Amino acid sequence: MTKLITAFALFIITLVSAQGQQAATPVAGGQFEQGMGKAFGLWKAGKNTEASDLFERIAAAEPSKWLPNYYVALVNTTTAFQTKDKEQITLLLAKAQNALDVEMGKDQNNAELYVMQAMINTAWIVYDPMTNGQKLSGPTMGLYAKAEAIAPNNPRVVFSKAEFEIGGAKFWGQDTKPMCTQIDKAIALFATFKPETAFAPSWGLDRAIEAQKNCK
Repeated sequence: MTKLITAFALFIITLVSAQGQQAATPVAGGQFEQGMGKAFGLWKAGKNTEASDLFERIAAAEPSKWLPNYYVALVNTTTAFQTKDKEQITLLLAKAQNALDVEMGKDQNNAELYVMQAMINTAWIVYDPMTNGQKLSGPTMGLYAKAEAIAPNNPRVVFSKAEFEIGGAKFWGQDTKPMCTQIDKAIALFATFKPETAFAPSWGLDRAIEAQKNCK
């Protein structure tokens, strides 16, 4: 289980670095674009609480847009992976879950939301593997299956599912070659994937390349 926790900790640190770079530069446009750009800047600067609070305010002001709440969930989940205080982890994951629930209630056909829910589940598994590992592993794979059915060529879906499966395979001493093949596929998909907007999720390539190295 230590290997599983280490793998996901490395994954989250890489994710924060890559996604934080995404829109941290000044963005021209209206209030929404400027607000999102500022929130990304705060996240990149390591001001996670301030970034989360700003994403939350944007979500309240722009209820038709799913991305602000998505990033409330992502910021708090990634922060939880890097937090040791159990009470704080619980608060962070509750905030992440509440934000994601809002968007899941509006749209059950968004693969990125299912990947985000799987990440929250993974954070709970890492938080308490003995209690949550068996309880959440199956449902998490179910989330990835739903995401895959919706967007089979989304590189985050392919990579995140393979990464989660590798963690489990290493723990149980199983062959990881099939998952490594999927990571190769994800890297190829990243090469052609274009986010729908400047703020749409774009993370995963750096970690996928690192995972590919580990496979070899």
